Amino acid sequence: MRALHHLSERRDLPFIPLNCGALPDSLLETELFGHEKGAFTDAREQRTGLVVAARHGTLFLDEVEAMSSRAQVVLLRFLQDQTYLPVGGRAVLTADVRIIAASNANLHDLAERGQFRRDLLFRMCVLQLHLPPLRERAGDVTFLAHRFLERLSRTHQRPPRRLSAHSCALLEAHSWPGNVRELEGVILREFLMHDSDSDELTITRPPGGASSAAVSLPVDFKHAKAQAVAAFEKTYLRQLLGTTRGNVSLASRLSKKDRSALNKLVKKHGINTDEFRGP
Repeated sequence: MRALHHLSERRDLPFIPLNCGALPDSLLETELFGHEKGAFTDAREQRTGLVVAARHGTLFLDEVEAMSSRAQVVLLRFLQDQTYLPVGGRAVLTADVRIIAASNANLHDLAERGQFRRDLLFRMCVLQLHLPPLRERAGDVTFLAHRFLERLSRTHQRPPRRLSAHSCALLEAHSWPGNVRELEGVILREFLMHDSDSDELTITRPPGGASSAAVSLPVDFKHAKAQAVAAFEKTYLRQLLGTTRGNVSLASRLSKKDRSALNKLVKKHGINTDEFRGP
């Protein structure tokens, strides 16, 4: 989300993140819109909210699915026209701020179950961006791991480290249920535990306790190519079926591949189309 901000015309203006899951109802309006002096017992002085701190920039609402029903109403009211009333205030104010919201859950499914307001969902869904899980983004694991190592070297003032080829294979083979945060934790652990003078960092313990015997480097070009093709096919199919919600006929038309051939690939990789189908 920071990338969206830094690549936009608002890049030189504030980027303010807010974890919605860590914000109780009693503090929601004060945190977002601020309060006037004397608005409540502990309000000894006037305080501005995050919409002011993010003025002309971006306010990022993380884990928006964790908002309570009351919090959703407050957010919806603000999103309608970006006007708000500080707690204890009398004058309605306007905020020029871009709102970006992120969720680990399927908000459409939550709305179907009555756990998320439909009107808020429709109001937020002006532009949607689906970020596939790390296991479906071939090559991203190694790329991110090296970026984490570069940042850790600067932060801890240690010589630069690079991952060995075997370490990259271990990382790419893991399913990463915790996505990027899990990967970052693994790299931090290995970086801090590395006490060798060598600049090459070798991961000896597979993430998630996977068997190291299950991961091996290809010994020749033919096997290396077969592994790369298989990884691409599986990633492509999962992304395609996610887009079509498990509809193989539509997936066949979008991919311009014969339906029977596509079905064979799906079975070859053991993909269950039911997991992509919504309610």
